[in-house]
This record gives sequence, structure tokens and C-alpha cells, in this order.
Amino acid sequence: MSELAANAALGPVMLDVVGKELTEEDVRRIRHPLTGGVILFARNYENRTQLTALAEAIHAARPGVLIAVDHEGGRVQRFRTDGFSRLPAMRRLGELWDKDVLASMKAATDVGFVLASELRACGVDLSFTPVLDLDYGESGVIGDRSFHRDPRVVSVLAKSLNHGLALAGMANCGKHFPGHGFVKADSHVDIPVDERDLKAILGEDAAPYDWMGLSLAAVMPAHVIYPKVDKNPAGFSKKWLGILRKEMGFQGVIFSDDLSMEGARVAGNVTDGAKAALAAGCDMVLICNSPDKADELLSELKPRQGTASEESAVRIASLVPQSPAPSWNELQMDPRYQAARKTVLSLSDA
Repeated sequence: MSELAANAALGPVMLDVVGKELTEEDVRRIRHPLTGGVILFARNYENRTQLTALAEAIHAARPGVLIAVDHEGGRVQRFRTDGFSRLPAMRRLGELWDKDVLASMKAATDVGFVLASELRACGVDLSFTPVLDLDYGESGVIGDRSFHRDPRVVSVLAKSLNHGLALAGMANCGKHFPGHGFVKADSHVDIPVDERDLKAILGEDAAPYDWMGLSLAAVMPAHVIYPKVDKNPAGFSKKWLGILRKEMGFQGVIFSDDLSMEGARVAGNVTDGAKAALAAGCDMVLICNSPDKADELLSELKPRQGTASEESAVRIASLVPQSPAPSWNELQMDPRYQAARKTVLSLSDA
């Protein structure tokens, strides 16, 4: 059996772990048949040695499980010390675009390569990046996480960053479909509503998802309601995920955003939310910062049957790197990494 086939048994739930080492309860949850991924946070990080040991322990508990992190750059970078490069906010790449298009594309590739190669050297498989939201100057939660206001610039720079990720053997995840940049409210603590119509959203915010095509391996929908399109937030909307799958032809993984966020509460409790997200077309649901809710979800959610479940499992498994990564020490000796890191640090210091 191939490694990809072996990983195809991964379940549709991604959860987190409590601290810097696994507890017995962490191991129990990771080994649950419904678990397919583990997401890490800053609280799980002390230094590179500890992070690498944690990743090894997670993989030992569940071989092939997908280990992910939100590690975009700027203010959303979970691991910052002990050698990890300080990654620039994506707006910095957009500002460079306005001065020098080719330099910005090269820099985006360098950022993607450094981001991915450093994570992979410590055993992390995937970063939830790039952010494809447009920079309208209104959203505090998105802000400088966005590349640019122009969807064409966002598409090109995100594609360049994805190329860098791929050179280091990492997949990507575009977020937050169809767009979170227009609304002010933060879906972590509120339920954002975007009153624009479908034509306006598809013509602007959602355009990068259509234009980027096969370069997107995964997508995370927004916990935003677009009432002129559907009463449900995008991650719980058959309408929106149908547009992504059928009209845009997206064949990769669809992740829900965190079910513990305020923007997910319109779907009910955590199990109701997971069922709604999976029924709408998500392949994997996230539950973070709530071990009790994770236990509730694992005990109440029933395994899915049939082709859709099998297809989702194969999609999820495709995000797990299929080749070994260089160690941290080996990475430091790589001339390609050295050159890319120099670019990254110059952007972060600017």
C-alpha cells in the first residue's frame, strides 16, 4: 500500500493539543478514528527541539496525521524564536509590487520557501496560508495580512508564495473564501455580515480563487454571512461551496474555520456545526481551544459513509508531505535557503 493510501484513513476532524508535550488525553483524541489533523498554536512552542519532539510524538500517536499551524507572517506567526525567521506581513509584498513587480514576485516565492522549509524541518506539514482576502482598509482582523486591494495582485503574489511553499514540499490553503476583507467585524468574536450581492463578490473578493486554479491545494471558507447569496456563513453554505467546487472547478480540500469561533455559533453547538459544514461540502472541520468541545464532537459525530467520505479522506491525505524534509542543520547549509532568508529578513526589517 502506498503512503498516500495508508493516510487515506484520516478522519474529518482537526483538533489541537493542550501544551508543549502530549498528555494522555491528547493522545486519546489524536488516536480517535475521526481525527485527521492536529493544529498547533504559540502555546505549543518553546523552542525548535521541543517543537520537533512534539511533532514526532503526534506522528507516533497517529502515523500520517496532518500537523498544521497558522504561520502566515507578520502578526500571525506562531513560532518566532530560536532561529525561526521573522516573516513579513503580506501587505509588505503588496507594497513592493507597487514599486517593482518582478522583485515582489521573487520575494513572495522566497517567503513561501523559508516559511515552509523551516516548519517542515521541525515536523510541521502545513501552514494555513496564503490569505486571499482583499485589503479594503476596513477589516481589523485581516488588515496587513492581505497582499493588496487589487484581486489580480493578490492572485499573482499568492501564486508566487505557493510556488515557494511547493519548492519546500508543502501544500497551501487559501483563505477566507469568498472574502473576509470587506467587513469590519471579527468572526472570532462576532458574526460578520457582508450585504453585497453575488456579482460584486465574485467580481472582486472571490476572483483569486477562480484565477489561481490548480495552484490551490486547500481552501478555508469565511465565517461570514452574505445574506443576498445565502443565509448561512460560507463554511456552512452549500451554495457557496457549490460555487467553489462546480463553477470554479476546485478539487482540493475544503477546511471549515474554527467551530469554536463566534461566527460559527449560528449553526448551533459544535456537533451541529460540524455536521452542517460537512453536509455543505467541507472535507475537514476544525475545533480549537476547547478540549471539552473536541471530546463532545468526537463522541457525537458519526463516521461518514460512501464515496464523499472516501474522496475527502484522499484529499486530506494529499496534503501530507510525501518526501522527507532536510533537518534544521541541513537547511542552514542550503544556499537556496540562505539566499531566500536574506530576502525575507530584509522585508521584515523594512
